[in-house]
Amino acid sequence: MLWRHGAGAETEIAVVHRPRYDDWSLPKGKLDPGETTPVAAVRELAEETGFAAVLGRFLTRVEYTVGGGDKTVDYFSARAGEGGFVPNEEVDELRWLSPGDAATLLSYDTDRGVLHAFLELPADLTTVLLVRHAKAGSRENWTGDDDLRPLSAAGQRQADGLRPLARAFGADRVFSAPRLRCVQTVRGVADDLGIDVAHEALLSEEGYTDDPAGAVARLLAIAGGGGTPLVCSQGGVIPGLVRALAERDGVRLPATKADGGVASKKGSLWLLSFATSATGGNGNGPRLVAAHYLPSPLPSPAVRLSETP
Repeated sequence: MLWRHGAGAETEIAVVHRPRYDDWSLPKGKLDPGETTPVAAVRELAEETGFAAVLGRFLTRVEYTVGGGDKTVDYFSARAGEGGFVPNEEVDELRWLSPGDAATLLSYDTDRGVLHAFLELPADLTTVLLVRHAKAGSRENWTGDDDLRPLSAAGQRQADGLRPLARAFGADRVFSAPRLRCVQTVRGVADDLGIDVAHEALLSEEGYTDDPAGAVARLLAIAGGGGTPLVCSQGGVIPGLVRALAERDGVRLPATKADGGVASKKGSLWLLSFATSATGGNGNGPRLVAAHYLPSPLPSPAVRLSETP
């Protein structure tokens, strides 16, 4: 859902008119082959509205049946950047409206539900992308120092897929546990930004085991630095770290495993949204307010977004 700060810093919502359906809706689209949902969302927003966008927290998933088929639409908060609307084949009018006016104009209750989900939290949040390193060669078949075990060919493809995903969320800083496979997972993102990967010993499995509270504090300090940091860690760290943050701040985690555990498959990431002192944080630093799990960004032909109402 595309938003911006209007006059007086009031939040405005983009609502579009689609001549094909003669309706007013939130912008949405569908995946191109090999796209992830967040990357498709940014592309579709640019095509329909003319605005570049930076994604924030996950809002909700809408599922419905139309034309005899099942449709699924995933919505993210999307802050508008540079650009300007030009009428096109899919959208002939765009209006920037207050949330109340947007709710009145929207044609569908499902879109009003998305708007309600957006309004449950402040628009300006800090996003942390917490990534588990991509696939590496087998530990059993590696005879050298395990710290130097590199990514496999499949892992390199996962790392390559992370780069457009990081751009979709506007990643601007890169941190990693000091393991070669972790650093290799995020090095492409750092190269795209023209920066170095900062090593974080506390976010390695050994560092976390020795000082879990210190690891939580370090991640909170990274979040407190603002922007959109990308942090790569390991499978022995991420589930406990995410669970500790959720318990600390009273966030209910989405169900990501059948046994109720916190998923952290290789190449996947947690989208962690934090409120700062200016947007609802507390005296203990940034406060986790939302968490969403995204699977590995390996290319997939699955269609997750729909053009139809």
